[in-house]
Amino acid sequence: MKLQRKNRRALALGALAVSGALALTACGSDDTGGNGNGGDSTASTQAGNIKCDDAKGQLQASGSSAQKNAIDAWVKQYVAACKSVQINYNPTGSGAGITAFTQGQTAFAGSDSALKPDEIEASKKVCSGGQGIDLPMVGGPIAVGFNVPGVDTLVLDAPTLAKIFDSQIKNWNDPAIAKLNPDAKLPDLKIQAFHRSDESGTTDNFTKYLKAAAPKDWKYEPGKSWEAEGGQSAQGSSGLAQQVKQTSGAISYFELSYAKDGIKTVDVKTEAAEPVKATVENATAAIGAAKVVGTGKDLALELDYTPSAAGAYPIVLVTYEIVCDKGNKAETLPTTKSFLNYIASEDGQNLLADAGYAPMPEEIITKVRETISGLS
Repeated sequence: MKLQRKNRRALALGALAVSGALALTACGSDDTGGNGNGGDSTASTQAGNIKCDDAKGQLQASGSSAQKNAIDAWVKQYVAACKSVQINYNPTGSGAGITAFTQGQTAFAGSDSALKPDEIEASKKVCSGGQGIDLPMVGGPIAVGFNVPGVDTLVLDAPTLAKIFDSQIKNWNDPAIAKLNPDAKLPDLKIQAFHRSDESGTTDNFTKYLKAAAPKDWKYEPGKSWEAEGGQSAQGSSGLAQQVKQTSGAISYFELSYAKDGIKTVDVKTEAAEPVKATVENATAAIGAAKVVGTGKDLALELDYTPSAAGAYPIVLVTYEIVCDKGNKAETLPTTKSFLNYIASEDGQNLLADAGYAPMPEEIITKVRETISGLS
């Protein structure tokens, strides 16, 4: 799998050599988008492979903060090629993104959880003759970041994580943590557990993991809203990462792409012989076992939060782009299809690993591409 990824990166690097002249040939020289990125030669690197078609004007989208860093990378490439387009993605969180979409405020939404039946029903009001569908586009590990002075490597399992985030384990030198980390010098320090204050698909997936892997210790139902008592909260994945970085004794959950600037991440003990690190490769190993459970054109996935295979990281999420299968607004449909076609393409998916995300498995992304081509 690693060799295959290197080959894909090599292809992506080959695409980077495409000249700006070829970009203009592919998409025209219209520079009326006002996005400020048209003159960036670095952003124009993939332009020769991006098909703008009839894309133009502004495209409004919002939702998952988990995919923000991926969206930023995609938009940089796309608007360099399609200069008459401006894409505005607001990382409001999955819940708010779905609400904005079902109210007709955006062309598509990003969500780390598939649409629920009531949300599908609500989408029919804005999808004339159709409904909202889930297109899995971005994968990755939900890293558990920690800030414990003197501790560089930390192993935790699902029951211990459940007790930490339910305020049942309150100190870093607790016997349960010490048993999993016999060589660590755990300080006598209060645990500062942070969770999302906003509705979040990341919270939904993290609590699904806790419920599946530690059912005796996590008594709450999974969901976008945090249900456990105690702890502290922050807005968005970036807010949680910032709290971990600046708070001694902190622990929280966020996408791997936010675990930067020295933030350390937990190795998760599973049924496998060795604890599993939060890496793109280890997340891909877990996502590869997902099953498509959506019906019709909907491609919602069922993830396995209790993998036993060596190197399969158990806390993963998939971010969906939610769009109407039929009844998209005529003025935004060409741009929506063009952008979604790009991010689902080989070039678009190749950008993900370097940004800390996992590309979709080939069998899944092939179905996504076929579905996008049929949007109307």
